Amino acid sequence: MGSRTHADNCILAMHCTLAGTNKCNALCSSYIACHGYNGAGGRIANAGLPEEYRLVTLQNSPVRTDQAEAYTVIDSYVNTFQRQFGEVASDRQRIKSLYLFSLEPGTGKTTSAAAILNEYITRHYIGSFQRNRQALERPAYFLDVNAWQTLFLGFNRSHVPQETAEPLAAEYYAMEQRAKAAPFAVLDDIGVRSASEAFRADLHGVINHRVASALPTIYTSNIPIEELAQVFDKRLADRVRDMCGVIPFKGESKRGMRK
Repeated sequence: MGSRTHADNCILAMHCTLAGTNKCNALCSSYIACHGYNGAGGRIANAGLPEEYRLVTLQNSPVRTDQAEAYTVIDSYVNTFQRQFGEVASDRQRIKSLYLFSLEPGTGKTTSAAAILNEYITRHYIGSFQRNRQALERPAYFLDVNAWQTLFLGFNRSHVPQETAEPLAAEYYAMEQRAKAAPFAVLDDIGVRSASEAFRADLHGVINHRVASALPTIYTSNIPIEELAQVFDKRLADRVRDMCGVIPFKGESKRGMRK
């Protein structure tokens, strides 16, 4: 069995000439910029990615083989990320949004969305460095809608003491602002049929802000895009569909089957 190297723990490795050499270590400035130091900080952590997705790339994604058709489209899509720099008029085209959809859960939508987000962070960091620019500290953000809803429920229960509710509310609204402000975002699992009207309105506000600001967004959902009007109002559903490519994920759930 081959031994792991530090390069296995860095999303920049495939772009780095020092990967796998004795100069590839945790003190590398680019590694620290993206992954932080001693597990703290870095653009990946700033993006809000859950720990299990922080090293997922398009190349090592465990669902790449099963979802080969989807990844053919995704591989082409990420090449449009150079448009974020837009130095010349011909490059000033919008980066489209994507809607990753399957009726079944567990088909790899979230894993793939995380890989796309990591690709955006990678290209933003490298592209900024090549142009002698300071890379943004949070060029992308991952909003787990279910986790966000859990926070909402946590501070809106009548019996929750104020000292418990306040930090939950603070984190909830901080996540909302990050999801609105990030140049690129993933909104994971937007099909929240059981949500309260108040929470749905907040999610509506995040999506509407990003669409109105022409900020590229990766949505994952178990709801066909044609049925979004049943979750949100028709106007917002139509706006999501505008400049948004739909990528179907096929097959049945693979949860619990991968090591």
